[in-house]
Amino acid sequence: MKVNNVDLTISAVRPEQYPEQGYPEIALSGRSNVGKSSLINTLINRRNYARTSSQPGKTQTLNFYNLEDELYFVDVPGYGYAKVSQKEREKWARMLETYFEQRAALRGVVSLVDARHEPTVLDQQMIEFLHYYNLPILVVGTKVDKIAKNKRNRAESIIRKTLNLNKEDKVILFSAVDKTGREEIWNWIDQVKTFPERK
Repeated sequence: MKVNNVDLTISAVRPEQYPEQGYPEIALSGRSNVGKSSLINTLINRRNYARTSSQPGKTQTLNFYNLEDELYFVDVPGYGYAKVSQKEREKWARMLETYFEQRAALRGVVSLVDARHEPTVLDQQMIEFLHYYNLPILVVGTKVDKIAKNKRNRAESIIRKTLNLNKEDKVILFSAVDKTGREEIWNWIDQVKTFPERK
């Protein structure tokens, strides 16, 4: 998909605030500082549209990015940042649960992990959560430019095994630096956005 027009429509915390146009939605989830903003910026060909924060845990809302009046990217709060209070974490968890469970327009989830390291327990819990709601999942291993090319297959294998992925779950290694994986990620998005609405 070629993106010329992009607009941050709303930062929502409750279902009544979600956009009503009915465009397909792709959610992006991941640990704080895993590179979510960099992925969004790379996919939409913008340098700093989705702000990369030096303050992990800063995204506290569901941010709906309208692409070409055809599709929404939904940036969800990063998880696993220690300085966020337990009460705040519980609030985010309820917000995400409501969105993942109830949103008919949601077609699939791009779940980011750092390809340089074995996925964390929180990464595993997120995938279990998405499996529970039977959502199509693309796991994106970020920062792959920092891994030697002859070690990337092993990195992908560790991600797949540690997260206990299904056959249907796809893994793509990605770099915001050299754009590795960008086209493959768009191919997955273009495919799942045509899926029927969830009941």
